[in-house]
Amino acid sequence: MQLQALMMLTADTAKTQELVTLVPWTFIAQIINLFIQMFLIKKFLFKPINDILEKRKNLADKAIREAREAQEEADSLKSQYEESLTNAHAEAAKIVSDAQKEAQNKADTLVKEAEQQAAGIKARAAEDIEQEKKKAINEAKDEIGGLAMDIAGKVVEKEINEADHKKLIEDFISKVGA
Repeated sequence: MQLQALMMLTADTAKTQELVTLVPWTFIAQIINLFIQMFLIKKFLFKPINDILEKRKNLADKAIREAREAQEEADSLKSQYEESLTNAHAEAAKIVSDAQKEAQNKADTLVKEAEQQAAGIKARAAEDIEQEKKKAINEAKDEIGGLAMDIAGKVVEKEINEADHKKLIEDFISKVGA
């Protein structure tokens, strides 16, 4: 049995060696087959994949470029906005300043006009006072004239001596002075 087992083992080994042996034409055919497969894989698999990868890379580059341009445009718009906001603040401050100056000028003008009106009123009042004074003087003169006529009438009615005459004059002066 051992002999049989040994024979089987040698037969198996021979078969195994038959499988492991190198046949030059088969080896060359396998190498050529490998190169053909590599060429076909490169032509029909790697090239389209590389094209797709290149397209994706280009799309990604384009998206990044567009994002940068959008960022630059946004920064530009932001700076323009900030500049216009600063200008608006400056213009608002100028408008407020101008309005304050104009209000002050109007207030000054109104004060001057009020002072002029007050001066005019004072002048008219002084003129009125002067007229009233003249009127009072004229009335006093009229009254004095009337008194003089009364005195003259009394003098004519009665004969006066020098003492009565002085007394009448003093009475007259005291009435006029009062």
